[in-house]
Amino acid sequence: MILSAGQGSRLLPLTQSQPKCLLPVNGRTILEWQLAALAANGVNDVTVVTGFYAETVDALIASRDFGAQTVRTLYNPFYAVADNAGSCYVAREFMTGDFMVINGDTLFEPELCRRALAQHDTPVTVTIDRKDSYDGDDMKVCLDGDRLARIGKSLPLDVVDAESIGMLMFSEEGGAHFKDAIVNLLRSEGGLKRWYLQAIDALAVKKIVGTASIEGLAWQEVDFMDDLKSAEALGEKWGG
Repeated sequence: MILSAGQGSRLLPLTQSQPKCLLPVNGRTILEWQLAALAANGVNDVTVVTGFYAETVDALIASRDFGAQTVRTLYNPFYAVADNAGSCYVAREFMTGDFMVINGDTLFEPELCRRALAQHDTPVTVTIDRKDSYDGDDMKVCLDGDRLARIGKSLPLDVVDAESIGMLMFSEEGGAHFKDAIVNLLRSEGGLKRWYLQAIDALAVKKIVGTASIEGLAWQEVDFMDDLKSAEALGEKWGG
């Protein structure tokens, strides 16, 4: 499940008439980099949740041959009024068996995906990385051993151990808990403006959320122009 419904307004004017996932990075769109990395790890059933300029994502997917990989789009009609918890709600019917949820603006290489999948041994697994310092835009994580204790952008820096890279893995049991948590989140006050990771924070108290560390491997969240430059550098390193 790739969440690609948003516009990415912080990258205007590049996202004036296309979603962030279609921004080119060294000859491929961010979405194509993601699909290639997933295919290299045998992830061959992919749902891309769309919203802003959804037809441009539809057109890209229709124009490509993904081989053994099945790629479909699912339109989120609430993308303009709800945050990404709304996309997860719309996509609940595809959350069956073992599945992944990936942010549509996270560029990663196949080896990162492989390492994360190899560590998925809890009902819910959040992929994390560590660095020397964290800022207000990082999705920060507090750990209890390898278990996730808290996740959120506003966590106090003195309790932060790592950051989420925007790649989560679920077992069937974990998926059932997640879907219930998404419904509860959207029913809460201000629910339409909530991030789906706030549902993961709520699940952490159940002690079913583990972590997968990908320290030492390269990835890039693309939110700002400087991020796009860093993504280009990675794309050149990996090859188009």
